[in-house]
Amino acid sequence: MTEVTIYTDGACKGNPGPGGWGAVLRAGSAERELYGGELQTTNNRMELRAVIEALAALKRPCHVHLYLDSEYVRKGITEWLPNWKARGWRTADKKPVKNADLWRQLDELVHLRGHHIDWHWVRGHTGHPGNERADALANRGVEQVRGAALPR
Repeated sequence: MTEVTIYTDGACKGNPGPGGWGAVLRAGSAERELYGGELQTTNNRMELRAVIEALAALKRPCHVHLYLDSEYVRKGITEWLPNWKARGWRTADKKPVKNADLWRQLDELVHLRGHHIDWHWVRGHTGHPGNERADALANRGVEQVRGAALPR
């Protein structure tokens, strides 16, 4: 299996508001940057989108070392997801799971694509080089959607 290191981050200017996501993928000496955004979104949706887009970019099953600063995403995929699914996408207090559309996409990428993923949480905005690059890409995504919204 190819080893891939991925750094992801999401950003939102207002919550909700314009948001962006970014990812850095490294395999050996190859490196790829991805980013994008949405005009009306939330920080959690952008954190999820960053991981989804990064994993979707992989063309074959890989051993992935995924670094993210979102406990929401890390705990969601490693702890909460099986119970949500067992309860028909409802939380323990019987409310619909927020962002279920994105959680379903992530679930498929993680469990049906054959990847082995090691999830690593890093504290955001503390100078971690991979996280700082992903953050910069997420902010580029915000600026891209803000620029696209300007009248021409």
